[in-house]
Amino acid sequence: METLLLSPVSFTNTAIAEIKRITQQIDFDQSQVLRVAVKGGGCSGMTYVLGFDKKEEGDTIYAFSGIEYVMKTAHEIYLLGMEINWEDGLNNRGFTFKNPNASSTCGCGTSFAV
Repeated sequence: METLLLSPVSFTNTAIAEIKRITQQIDFDQSQVLRVAVKGGGCSGMTYVLGFDKKEEGDTIYAFSGIEYVMKTAHEIYLLGMEINWEDGLNNRGFTFKNPNASSTCGCGTSFAV
């Protein structure tokens, strides 16, 4: 049995609605899970990763308002307290990240430094 832990990140209502819309599409691969992560690179040093893939060994399962996602334990230090939002405006469309751990961010909003 898997244990769901208190979520280190939060999702806005618009982000939750968009994730549910994606996962309820007929062609969505139900064997995949939502992954929240970071990786090296980007113009500020680290880049946010938000996408769907297979659960891997070492993943921790979290839940927030009906959304389940996985994250590597090592990534929590960079993402603790982060809010993920979905924007659907004329000038900006996509997921955005508000991270209290970031010492600086780039203009595109997908890269940060700690």
